[in-house]
Amino acid sequence: MHSNLEQAELRLPVRISSIDGGHEVRARLATMGLLPGAILSVLNRGPLGGPLLVEVDGTRIALGRGVARKVLVEP
Repeated sequence: MHSNLEQAELRLPVRISSIDGGHEVRARLATMGLLPGAILSVLNRGPLGGPLLVEVDGTRIALGRGVARKVLVEP
C-alpha cells in the first residue's frame, strides 16, 4: 500500500517508493538523501500544517507539507 509521506505513522520506518514531482523537486530531494529506495521515518509533525521532521540515514530534515505529499512511501 502506497501513501504519501505526510500520512506516514510517526517513528515507523517507511521506504520511498517514488517521488511525484518534476525534475527540480526530485533533484533537490536527492541532495538530501531522499531517493526511491531510501528508508526514513517521520519524527514529528509541525502544528497548524507546519513542516514534518524526518530522519534519513541519521540526518534530520524539515520538509514542508507540500513537498511531503509528493513523496510516496510504503511500509
